[in-house]
Amino acid sequence: MKIIIERTALLGSLGHVQSVVERRNTIPVLSNVLLNAANGSLSLLATDMDLEISETVVAEVVRPGSATAPAHTLYDIARKLPDGSQVELDATGDVLTLRSGRSKFNLGTLPVADFPEMTRGTWSHQFSLRADVLKGLIDRTKFAISTEETRYYLNGIHIHATKGKAGEVPALRAVATDGHRLARVETPLPEGADGLPGVIIPRKTVLEVRKLLDEVAGNVDISLSETKIRFTLGDVTLISKLIDGTFPDYERVIPAGNNKLLSVDSKLFAGAVDRVATISTEKSRAVKLALEAGVLTLSATAADAGSASEEIEVDYDSTPLEIGFNSRYLLDITGQIESGKAQFVMADGNSPTIVRDAADLAALYVLMPMRV
Repeated sequence: MKIIIERTALLGSLGHVQSVVERRNTIPVLSNVLLNAANGSLSLLATDMDLEISETVVAEVVRPGSATAPAHTLYDIARKLPDGSQVELDATGDVLTLRSGRSKFNLGTLPVADFPEMTRGTWSHQFSLRADVLKGLIDRTKFAISTEETRYYLNGIHIHATKGKAGEVPALRAVATDGHRLARVETPLPEGADGLPGVIIPRKTVLEVRKLLDEVAGNVDISLSETKIRFTLGDVTLISKLIDGTFPDYERVIPAGNNKLLSVDSKLFAGAVDRVATISTEKSRAVKLALEAGVLTLSATAADAGSASEEIEVDYDSTPLEIGFNSRYLLDITGQIESGKAQFVMADGNSPTIVRDAADLAALYVLMPMRV
């Protein structure tokens, strides 16, 4: 294999594919990127056996062929080459030689035959979402993904189609929870997603797709099989295994009888939470909310750091109420309130609270209280 390619094109593609490669691998070839040159283009592919990203870019193919090379090393070299430079990649035997200007690098390769490829299967559902819509679904749910590996079925975003109740539009719903907070966001059901079964997209896949979305305009094509999901974003294709588990019945934790409504400026509220939480312990991050008509008092106390309180004006006309929350969880949720007006719907100091964006009923958040 021998090609000549512009440094920016090589760097961009390597940046996309190398991010799935783990720094430590028990299988050596998984540290490499597969390069395949043919028909005026170079395709790059990297995988960790659960997630695979590939991209094709234009290149001058002097000699078609394939090779593997250390993904992170190749990316670091391309990153440090001068902008606008031409890069020659020449794979002969078990060595890949990279030349650019007066720079020359010889990199060890591993057999192409050893490089694994994920089986494709049959895609049972195929639909498209606008890139900005998919970005919104991810951004407003990913913060609630659990990182507790023992509850692996919570380590991703659950997506499924909802039929919609009488008078409601069928929707594609994305849900994430870690047991302490829950995020549920939906968008009108796209064509082709009817009857979409509930699947769980792994956290790593979610984060990789999110990074790619920053460079994509237009539509993202999504395909699903029983065990895999495929995202096609322009010239980049990402295929991932789904989490083999059952997502809990999240509807059961969304309270239906909450009747105390607090409306507050989300930025004003977040600023007060952040300031008061400076005193709370790193472990609990607890902040207490004390509500009376028109006034919210936030406070935090720590045995070794002292105490703090702040009072802000709010829209609240129900009976007095005290409730405690993890300050980080409060900030994560209020950070999703784009309209600037957050609504907290509460029952009492021991029950789950619903949080909404006053101007966006497609998103709903549930926050469990804590003792303070």
